[in-house]
Amino acid sequence: MSEVFLRFRGREITAKETAFLRELIAQNPGLSRRRLSTKVCEAWQWYQPNGQPRDMVCRSLMLALHRAGHIELPAKRHAPPNNAIAHQRTSSGETYDAAPFQGTISELGALEIQLVRRTEDESLFAHLLSRYHYLGYTRPVGEHLKYLIWAGCKPVACMAWCSAPLHLDLRDRFVGAHHKTYRHNLRLIAYNTRYLLLPWIKVRHLASHLLGRIAWRISEDWQQVYHHPIHLLESFVDTERFEGTCYQAANWTFLGLTKGFGKGNKRHEVLLSIKALWAYPLGPHFRQRLLAP
Repeated sequence: MSEVFLRFRGREITAKETAFLRELIAQNPGLSRRRLSTKVCEAWQWYQPNGQPRDMVCRSLMLALHRAGHIELPAKRHAPPNNAIAHQRTSSGETYDAAPFQGTISELGALEIQLVRRTEDESLFAHLLSRYHYLGYTRPVGEHLKYLIWAGCKPVACMAWCSAPLHLDLRDRFVGAHHKTYRHNLRLIAYNTRYLLLPWIKVRHLASHLLGRIAWRISEDWQQVYHHPIHLLESFVDTERFEGTCYQAANWTFLGLTKGFGKGNKRHEVLLSIKALWAYPLGPHFRQRLLAP
């Protein structure tokens, strides 16, 4: 059995793959790291559901092998700015209506749910999360959607969704299978990474109302951007801060509590706050969809 040098995004990199990369680099001494990555994606048929090559993932893989001494990449030709850091910086000069409002959903008026990714309002979305959400704002990695909810000219809420975590025992029990069985379909699960009701809005039942509105449209929105649907929603709730009432009111299912060990904690010490995992299936056949070959 071939030795596994690295496990990366569900792919095992063995001596065979490493030898292929060495040969590819040797045969194309004039290519940049980016062009090499494109060739690797073509050879391995490594594409996103929308047909684009997994260029950044592939480059990260090759860099990890380079740093471990398994391959030798060509020298960098230029050092572009770190976009991940740049996107965490948010403007403090955003202007918006933050006048206090207290009333009912009907009194708040018509609500517009806006997809703001790659729009001029994306910076406002980032600014609001950075300033008013206890976790702040970080740029999502991989597939993701960003929603900004408006009542007229007044921002009301922000909601961010991204690709689901690789494995969750609580989810496995809900789906009825080990995560390895449906790893190839994890893209069909959307994870609610941020949910913020802005502090100047005091409206009962608004949080659960918006969860229901998003649930009706998110699969179609995901299909438009990434060319595949969503069949299950999930979210963690920090039990030291919240009770998850809005998820319960929106008919989400409570799956259980985390143990607080954190990722890679081999000593099984409680290092993190205990979180509740909630899930919402988008249709009665979500299990069959996730477990499909």
